[in-house]
Amino acid sequence: MIEKIAFNLGRNDEEPNIALAIELSNSKDLKGIEEIVDGLKNKKEQVANDCIKVLYEIGERKPELIANYVLDFIQLLKSRNNRLVWGAMTAISKITVLKPKEVFENIEIIIDAYENGSVITRDNSISVFAELAKADKKYEKIMLTKIIQHLETCRPKEVGQHAERAFICINQENSNEFLSVLLKRRNNLSDSQKKRVDKLIKKINI
Repeated sequence: MIEKIAFNLGRNDEEPNIALAIELSNSKDLKGIEEIVDGLKNKKEQVANDCIKVLYEIGERKPELIANYVLDFIQLLKSRNNRLVWGAMTAISKITVLKPKEVFENIEIIIDAYENGSVITRDNSISVFAELAKADKKYEKIMLTKIIQHLETCRPKEVGQHAERAFICINQENSNEFLSVLLKRRNNLSDSQKKRVDKLIKKINI
């Protein structure tokens, strides 16, 4: 399957990688997926980059097909290759619902990547935190605290998007802090940003 990634086809776009992800998702070709996972270790950066793209696109469609590689993705968060880091966090965000225990056991690595990573890494970190908070009561307090701290300090333009990502873990019992931080940040948002936040506030108040 590795011969079908963009780099090996002499292509400089993502279409072959997306097509391969769709093919592997539809066929549930576990051996083919394993071959792509092995490609993450390739010394050619372009090959590894294409492989992580294929894998998180599979995660978007059939997360169960890549869930067993959760520890591989977590280790990639330590990579010096930023493309692999944010790609790995994207993959982790798709499979946390299936592997919350393994993800939480490595939460320090996740948080380190969140604190030092790119915008896309941080975006997907919030989804990981929220999935963990939703997955198990014993993770909820720690992860919700992290989410609230983030929403208190993130850039105004991130408040709406990240609050939307986090909303999956909000329920009647834990909504007060979440609502409080949204109301606090709301005054400094643009009109379009306020609309996103107001939709969430309305859902909480129903």
